[in-house]
Amino acid sequence: MGEHQQPVANKYQRMDFDELAAAPLEALGLASSDAAALKQAPGIRTVRELAEHRLIRRAQAIVNLAGPNQ
Repeated sequence: MGEHQQPVANKYQRMDFDELAAAPLEALGLASSDAAALKQAPGIRTVRELAEHRLIRRAQAIVNLAGPNQ
């Protein structure tokens, strides 16, 4: 995450976590073009779908099991 980037886009900051999970990927503060690119993957339209995607989970598991970033 960039130094000046907020974890949630301004438009979505007042949402509770259930609403954020169902929000479109733009809620993560992504540029429209980045969100559009992610939406090319089947089944990824919302924050929850991205977080639960099998490849994202696999990558998170690998990084969590790896040693510290050097």
